[in-house]
Amino acid sequence: MFEEAQYFAPVATRDDGSVVVELAANHPGVADPVYRERRNAIAALALNHTPGEPIPEAAYTEREHEVWALVSRELAIKHRKYAAGEYLRGYERLGLPQDRIPQLQEVGDLLEPLTGFRYLPAAGLVPLRDFYGVLADGLFHSTQYIRHHSVPFYTPEPDVIHEVIGHANALASDRFARLYRLAGAAARRVETDAALEFISKVFWFTMEFGVLAENGEDRAYGAGILSSYGEIEEFRGMDILPLDLAVMGTTSYDITKYQDVLFRAESMSHLEDVVGTFWATCDDETISRIVTDKAAAKSVV
Repeated sequence: MFEEAQYFAPVATRDDGSVVVELAANHPGVADPVYRERRNAIAALALNHTPGEPIPEAAYTEREHEVWALVSRELAIKHRKYAAGEYLRGYERLGLPQDRIPQLQEVGDLLEPLTGFRYLPAAGLVPLRDFYGVLADGLFHSTQYIRHHSVPFYTPEPDVIHEVIGHANALASDRFARLYRLAGAAARRVETDAALEFISKVFWFTMEFGVLAENGEDRAYGAGILSSYGEIEEFRGMDILPLDLAVMGTTSYDITKYQDVLFRAESMSHLEDVVGTFWATCDDETISRIVTDKAAAKSVV
């Protein structure tokens, strides 16, 4: 799930109880009344869900299943070329259907025996502390809607393809699942918004847009890259920097375009040693010191 300011489609509940998803004027589905009605209905499912109860099923249409099948098939080809080995092992363990959109309840039923993770439905923006915090409990907030059929390889917002193909395959890996949990524990541990934002940026440049060296080439493990038909072909040409907590935690990014700065771990173990250890041990004081030291070093230069 993309972090703060991630959704360009705010969700509102009207006085009569109806749920409305506000699509931007340039959204591919804004002029499609059928799609807009579907978005409203799917958002209502999440808003009406009671934690602990089975996730309500989204009654996907044949056309929506076709979008999933097309994108899933094409991404699978690209994953064999560009995805990190640990992600591919999660992909094989999970065994998501490729011909239809899986229900979030189904995804959780597949994941839980593997790594203990389950999914929670999200209608729209989930506050940072809520989204990251529940990762510590093995829970992952996810949208249920799918992108508009007119542009199957593009979405201006994270949809079920991003949330499931991007994240669930990683969550099926014991090693990646542990990193997600550590990020959640870190988010719960810190008290200030500044420290939480720092943690979320490290998550962005790793679990969302992370790259690692493997067999002499760069491989992607971040869900944002691995769920993007276009970005997965472009990421190797971006400015790829070595893992650096201070830089990752203070670097701004634009979610409306391909990421032009990425960070490379030299191996899966390197990612765990640097980022995993940080999330396992950080607190407000630690993060404040990292930011202060970075600012001091910059002023000296």
